[in-house]
Amino acid sequence: MVTITGYAKRKNSAEEEFNVLLLQGEIELIQSKESGRFYATAKTCSIASTFNDAICATLIGKTLPGQIEKLECDPYDFHIPGTDEIISLAYTYYYDPVERTMEQEVFQMKPAA
Repeated sequence: MVTITGYAKRKNSAEEEFNVLLLQGEIELIQSKESGRFYATAKTCSIASTFNDAICATLIGKTLPGQIEKLECDPYDFHIPGTDEIISLAYTYYYDPVERTMEQEVFQMKPAA
């Protein structure tokens, strides 16, 4: 399951505004490579919508089936908010509405198309 946590305005190539829904996946515990300690996190992404501000606001807190998946992509620079640091990333996250089975989760298998 993913939760709609908010919405934001974006512009298309024609400079027209539209709303995207901000999605957050379930909590995950990740072990730090440096300290070995665990921390809680959740994957996030956005999806385009045709909804106006009022409808987007009513959707906050709603859940959708599926999960947020990591996808490799061409490297790009990312500015870490609140810092001057710029890092290079080669992945992005996307929303996959297809529910995964327990076996797919355990063995990290992709859902059948």
